Amino acid sequence: MKKRLMKILVSMILIIILTCTTILIVNNHVESVGKTYILSPSDIPKADAILVLGAYVFPSGTVSTMLNDRLTVGYELYEQGKAPKLLVSGDHGRKDYDEVNSMKNFLKNKGVPSENVFMDHAGFSTYESMYRARDIFQTQTLIIVTQEYHLKRAVFVARELGIDAYGVASDKRDYGQAMTYYNLREIAARNKDFFWAKIIKPEPTFLGESIPVFGNGKVTDDK
Repeated sequence: MKKRLMKILVSMILIIILTCTTILIVNNHVESVGKTYILSPSDIPKADAILVLGAYVFPSGTVSTMLNDRLTVGYELYEQGKAPKLLVSGDHGRKDYDEVNSMKNFLKNKGVPSENVFMDHAGFSTYESMYRARDIFQTQTLIIVTQEYHLKRAVFVARELGIDAYGVASDKRDYGQAMTYYNLREIAARNKDFFWAKIIKPEPTFLGESIPVFGNGKVTDDK
């Protein structure tokens, strides 16, 4: 009985070690590939659009600190002529929570014409934002903007889906203790998106008719 329990225990330990090793290998691969294409604003090549990924918005419609920084960097790249259009992608899955209209309003208040800002109302995850950028908004080249911990995965997913994507990090400040949580969560997210983007390639929650980013962004206002 003791020998049998010992074999079970050893087997469980080996499984745990193998699982942890696999998780770390995948995490490091996604991170390594993603950071290869993260450049400074001055070095980033021109693209079809600048994709700003969503983050928390307060009930008042005010964007959170992280999202403020993402939008600011996106605006700066737009002003530098890196892309003619901005694509804001986030969660607008219910009436009482709307990331994308808050994001568009932020950019409009900066002076960006409404027709140059497209909204992806169904960017419920990083993977879905990239899939929809390709299939709905018809982007072939893309500049992705978010904080660096997140950007590596976003660029990896976009490139696995066939988009010629580069990233610009929006880390304009120290985000405090929250980063410990975000970095740990990111390990799991990188593993999930590795298999989704490289192997499974599931369709996003919503698809629909194409809305080419080369047109007028106002068409997304009532979507």
